[in-house]
Amino acid sequence: MYALIVPASTPFVLLIGVMALSWWEDHILPPSTEPAESPAEAPLIPAAPAQLPELARVDAALTEEVAGR
Repeated sequence: MYALIVPASTPFVLLIGVMALSWWEDHILPPSTEPAESPAEAPLIPAAPAQLPELARVDAALTEEVAGR
């Protein structure tokens, strides 16, 4: 019976550990004095979408294979 306690309690122990670290970060660590980063400039957006090369059609490849025989 005791062999089941450790595997069954592992998720709860991990949850408690994560919650404790979160509380510790919020209450114990000193607040960050660095200013929040703001984007210096707008992200680069291309004027036109990239043109992808046209793929060969499946039926064309099949007819070429049949004609080549």
